[in-house]
Amino acid sequence: MSAEPSGASYASAGVDIEAGDRAVDLMKEWVKKATRPEVVGGLGGFAGLFDASVLKRYERPLLASATDGVGTKVDIARKMGVYDTIGHDLVGMVVDDLVVCGAEPLFMTDYICVGKVYPERVAAIVKGIAEGCVLAGCALVGGETAEHPGLLGADEFDVAGAGTGVVEADRLLGADRIRTGDAVIAMASSGLHSNGYSLVRHVLFERAGMALDQEVAEFGRTLGEELLEPTKIYSLDCLALTRTTEVHAFSHITGGGLANNLARVVPDGLHATVDRATWTPGPVFDLVGTAGSVERLELEKTLNMGVGMIAVVPQESVDVALTTLADRGVDAWVSGEIVERGDHADAVTLTGDYAA
Repeated sequence: MSAEPSGASYASAGVDIEAGDRAVDLMKEWVKKATRPEVVGGLGGFAGLFDASVLKRYERPLLASATDGVGTKVDIARKMGVYDTIGHDLVGMVVDDLVVCGAEPLFMTDYICVGKVYPERVAAIVKGIAEGCVLAGCALVGGETAEHPGLLGADEFDVAGAGTGVVEADRLLGADRIRTGDAVIAMASSGLHSNGYSLVRHVLFERAGMALDQEVAEFGRTLGEELLEPTKIYSLDCLALTRTTEVHAFSHITGGGLANNLARVVPDGLHATVDRATWTPGPVFDLVGTAGSVERLELEKTLNMGVGMIAVVPQESVDVALTTLADRGVDAWVSGEIVERGDHADAVTLTGDYAA
């Protein structure tokens, strides 16, 4: 007589609850490092708690919210087997959107979706997120790890995050503050950051046939190591700038490139000119361009080309701004200015050729 077939279970459907619990245990030590005095309680609750009484010191506090992911850069991390840097990218994408309006990042939550929970791997991802939060001055108050067998392969994963910040209403930065004659200050990126990887992967792997473990002399390391270079997190640098001198606007250079992102803070009637000759993009940008015969305009619409953040400041603030950024180890330079729109059809124009 045949045995009764066993009933279905969550485990038989591919979800390992015990592995998820193990991942939470492993990540706790890292989450504890990414905190602020206002955080209430610890990891494991249904919601992260943040003491909002801190907002009493504001006359009119405006809460800022942002959410983002890392895009197809996660595929590079998966293939490299390196999981503790991708969190820096996630934090940078979120908090540096918050700081554009002058907001101080307060806290973040994350969402990690995997095909199969490997506890050490999930913990490594959270470690990177926590380290990024420390660099940004914000707390990691919670998150979610979801196992999606059947939708994702066992080694596949994706990450997303959301952040909240606060800014005093009368210190809100943006297009309304920008004036003719303002200087455009560029801050160097650490590389590709987390945008354009669909183009990068197509060009370097599918068209050029390069390998992640291939040594590239111009990088002084392997291609994979270059592509995994974490996104630079500018939030504390930008906040320091607002405390030391007058700032009219910031622009986070992400998907769409410098011109499209800077245009988002240029008001009607004004125009930003940016001189390419004021900087030299890193070798990774040249490699993508030459390996795929990608035209400069297409590169500039897709990649940051060596500039990760822009500050627009009055001319009298330039010296203090550059000194402040230099003291904080940020490579920055005057790259352009704000002028009357005149005959310019677009809000931003890039002029000249990149410095050799």
